[in-house]
Amino acid sequence: MSSTAAGKAGHRHAHVAPSAPRLLHITDTHLHAAHDTRLRGVDTFLTLSRVLDRARCDPRPAQAVLATGDLSQDETPASYAAFRDLLAPLDIPVWCLPGNHDEPRAMRAALAEPQFRVGGAHLTGNWCVILLDSYLAGDHGGRLAPAHLQWLDATLQAATAPHVLVAIHHHPLPLGSGWLDELGLYNADALLEVLDCCPRLRAVVAGHVHQASDLSRNGVRYLTTPSTCFQFLPESDVFAVDRRPPGFRWLDLQSDGSIDTEVVWTETAR
Repeated sequence: MSSTAAGKAGHRHAHVAPSAPRLLHITDTHLHAAHDTRLRGVDTFLTLSRVLDRARCDPRPAQAVLATGDLSQDETPASYAAFRDLLAPLDIPVWCLPGNHDEPRAMRAALAEPQFRVGGAHLTGNWCVILLDSYLAGDHGGRLAPAHLQWLDATLQAATAPHVLVAIHHHPLPLGSGWLDELGLYNADALLEVLDCCPRLRAVVAGHVHQASDLSRNGVRYLTTPSTCFQFLPESDVFAVDRRPPGFRWLDLQSDGSIDTEVVWTETAR
């Protein structure tokens, strides 16, 4: 397994096909019922607002938003309503999945409008984007239930798109950060066993780790994306907060199965 340093995660190729579907990947927004509530000194509602403003300034708009969990911090319906109200003006599909800080039932109830989808498989261009649910009640780590692994295997086999991208909250590959890797996907081996049988799989994207990474395993890219609020210090065996500002990732899904990607860092908002 080889890795690309987080500092290089912002690279993308100079030429992007105009027809390539573009995803805006945001993660770990950690919103509260009260918009001005701070988490580790950060106004998470404000940082998400600024991330979305920055994304709107890009000359190439997204065709969909991919939101990979920990949308809420306090698990309240009002926190998901805040997420919905911030994302709805983009007027594009928003594909969501739960993280360890979420309350899946409240998330699904608040995001029941047609623009939003929690879980499932979605077609865009030559790609099938599959959303996994690694939520494990009462635990910061994650696990895929046997039934969900069976659904994933069946969905991968039935997918007609030539290229597949899988999204999950908990990272399936270790990142060299002791405390975070202990709280990753507990049954990562079971997931990788299923994924290894899919020759059309091109990438797996995750949240949870509040940092950018770009790993390769068996020719498949495994990406993580910075949080829209604050970051964890990479390669730290103990909990530590990084000085890097809020961020997000562009994913340009090319028709040949390659992915052009760029991590964008925004100004801090404390």
